[in-house]
Amino acid sequence: MRGVTPLPGRRATSSPPQLPPAQAEVDIAAKQVQPALDRFSGIDRANGERLKRGLHAIEARLDLHGMTQAEAHRELADFIGASYQAGRRCVLVITGRGLGPDGPGVLKSAVPRWLEQGALRPRILAIAAAQPRHGGAGALYVLLRRQR
Repeated sequence: MRGVTPLPGRRATSSPPQLPPAQAEVDIAAKQVQPALDRFSGIDRANGERLKRGLHAIEARLDLHGMTQAEAHRELADFIGASYQAGRRCVLVITGRGLGPDGPGVLKSAVPRWLEQGALRPRILAIAAAQPRHGGAGALYVLLRRQR
C-alpha cells in the first residue's frame, strides 16, 4: 500500500492503524469473557446511583483474599445464598486487586463472571465497583433481590 498513489484529483486518506490479527483476537476474546462490572438491570436509576456511590448500608462482607479459585467460588456461592436467605440487601465482596505482570488478579476478573452465572444470577439485582472507602477496585457491591 505504501507505493500506491491516489487517482488524479483525489487525496490520500489515512486509515487508523490496524492491530495485528493475533492481538485483535485476544482483545475480542477478553471483551467477550469479562461481563460489564456495573450491572443495573433490575433497579431504577436512583438506586443504581446510590449503589455506585456506596450509599446502601453494607449488611455483610466476604473477603476472598488468599483463596484458590475453587475455594473462592464455593465461599461466594455459600455467602450469597446465606445472605439472600437472611434477607440482606447489600453485601460487599472483597476480591483484592491482584495487580501483577499478567494483568488483573484471577479472582478480580472471575468473581463478576461467577455472579452472572448459574444459581447466583437469580438472587442478584445489581453489581457495582466499590468506593475507595470500601475497597475501591478490589471490591464489589452486590445488591440482592428481596425474597418472595
